Amino acid sequence: MTTSTTGVQLKTDRRWLATIVELISSMRFAISLLSLLAIASIIGTVMKQNEPMPNYVNQFGPFWFDVFGKIGLYSVYSSWWFLLILAFLVASTSLCITRNAPKMLKDMRSWRENVREQSLRNFRHKAEWDFAGSRAALAAQLSERIIARGYKVKLVEKDQAILLAAKQGAANKWGYIFAHSAIVIICIGGLLDSDLPIRFQGWFQNKTPFVGNGVIADIPAQHRLGLGNPTFRGNTLIPEGASSNTAIISQKNGVYIQDLPFTITLKRFIIDFYSTGMPKLFASEVEITDHESGKKFPATIKVNQPLVYKGLSVYQSSFEDGGTKLKLTGHPMSGAGNVVFPLSGVVGNATPLRSNDVAYSVEWSGFRPFNVENMSQNGQDLRSVKASQSFVDSLGKHLGSGAKSAISKDLKNVGPSVQYKLRDKTGQAREYQNYMMSVKSDDGYVFLAGMRDSPSEQFRYLRIPADDNDTVDEWMRLRAAIQNPVFREQAAQRYAQRALPQSSDGSQALREQLAQSAIRGMTIFSGDNKQSGYVAVSRFLERIPSAEQEKAAGIFMKILNGSLWDLWQIARQADGLPVLAADEKHARFLQLATNAYADTFFYGAPIYLQLKEFDEVKASVLQVTRAPGQNVVYLGCLFLVLGVFSMLYIRERRLWIWITTTDDDQAHALMAMSSQRITLDFENEFENLKQQLPQNS
Repeated sequence: MTTSTTGVQLKTDRRWLATIVELISSMRFAISLLSLLAIASIIGTVMKQNEPMPNYVNQFGPFWFDVFGKIGLYSVYSSWWFLLILAFLVASTSLCITRNAPKMLKDMRSWRENVREQSLRNFRHKAEWDFAGSRAALAAQLSERIIARGYKVKLVEKDQAILLAAKQGAANKWGYIFAHSAIVIICIGGLLDSDLPIRFQGWFQNKTPFVGNGVIADIPAQHRLGLGNPTFRGNTLIPEGASSNTAIISQKNGVYIQDLPFTITLKRFIIDFYSTGMPKLFASEVEITDHESGKKFPATIKVNQPLVYKGLSVYQSSFEDGGTKLKLTGHPMSGAGNVVFPLSGVVGNATPLRSNDVAYSVEWSGFRPFNVENMSQNGQDLRSVKASQSFVDSLGKHLGSGAKSAISKDLKNVGPSVQYKLRDKTGQAREYQNYMMSVKSDDGYVFLAGMRDSPSEQFRYLRIPADDNDTVDEWMRLRAAIQNPVFREQAAQRYAQRALPQSSDGSQALREQLAQSAIRGMTIFSGDNKQSGYVAVSRFLERIPSAEQEKAAGIFMKILNGSLWDLWQIARQADGLPVLAADEKHARFLQLATNAYADTFFYGAPIYLQLKEFDEVKASVLQVTRAPGQNVVYLGCLFLVLGVFSMLYIRERRLWIWITTTDDDQAHALMAMSSQRITLDFENEFENLKQQLPQNS
């Protein structure tokens, strides 16, 4: 009883195993795996891989960041499920080859001479004819003609008959073998170049990613990968004049330090630009020092022209700042003060700063000597108000560039820029990008000062108008004067006197009313901690009945523009400067300056840092790789090309001719022909054989 039960259990287990093997080696299973790989590859292409985690948090939000992180979408090609799909695809295709390749090879060698006369009569493509001669003579004649058409022929003696078996294009089945083998080989190459070897070192050699900051030379051995690491892909950043003998391999929870068998010294980094300012060439002139032999030799690494040495390939990846030294001038952006101060910094470091007794830290994150920016202008003159829309809507549409981003594009090189983060004592930071030189806009020359709240956003630009000396001094003087209540009162009195010169007894009362309106307008425009500029003006005008808003807006802006002109001249006189001529050029500057002041509420910085001098230090980012699977993938691609070519262009055809002797001692031939694919070419070939083979010599 026990033996019988055990036997039944063994048969059941074998059936289950056979079913599983049948499923894994089936075409539907392989196609499903290929579909999953295609979907994963689309995700890996659309979503940037191996970015810093904060970038993903800013892009997707905390909830989806956690979801996507758990399923490994930030490093799709090294995720466990992607590698598992590859492994199953290799197993599935290998089983398919193992099961079918021997049958295909046997079929290629086979002549299929076991056919019978009756089976040939059942073929769709068949023909019969008589021959005035013996069977042997007919067989010899047909063999010669068929061989001449490129067929291989075999004659088989049957009972009272001769079977002529011919075949052509049997190598077509090599296409299936090559194509399936290519999938296996390419997947194996992909697995060899994956981070599986690094994971194995983490599992079996206690290697762990390094988290934090520190000198590379002092990082412990458990965070370093040795020279024998079979495959890796890492980056190294080298400033001009500096050296590196390690590469950084990024992981989602830290980095590994990969030791290199040589030292790379960057002698010079070369970058050429197009006339538009777009880069067209990156190249690194380096010196390589071999650790084992001490040999040194120069080399030039360019994009798509890597250095290959000791099984490692060094590619030109990108470039960064290597610690450029900066000299800037600080201008206050709040309060009535206008005292400038010098500030120095080094890209990659931080500089302490105090403004209005508040401590800040300036984190210098980047410097670029060339910038290609979108210089399109949006909006119209603020004074053009449409009757068909409210004043608030009109203001919202025509606010300056600090309130909205550009849509249309006008790309221009705007020169050097500095990028930094201004961090307060609570750890909150905004990022700024200020340009060194003024640029031409529709209304004149302006200095661009960009701001964004997070790295996922685009910069919004404050446009500070350039004065007659191509500086920001006049705008800074006007900005401080707007914040000075004493200057505002003086400007209001001067504007009232200029607008209503004394000519009658009642003019004094009108001047006082106009002066009060001017003071109120400048005070509203100067703003408070919540709002300023045109936003504050629009909120004030909202309290006026809608039917009178347009008229009130025109009067308000006329008084404001006039009083701001006098305010500007008073500020200049206070600094010992002469009064400016009231011409179109200065009127345009005042309008731009007014718009820029309105945008300072969105700029959100207590200071404006203007770049004055710089000592640029370039750094090259090189990618160092060891990819043993690369040649394996190339071999797989070769197999794939051979397989596809064989399947598409080699057509297998089988031909049988059954030769017998009739009652009147004549030879009778029955021909049948088959192919895997019945195409027009096959039909034509059959018709040609049908016409030519029966002909007597």
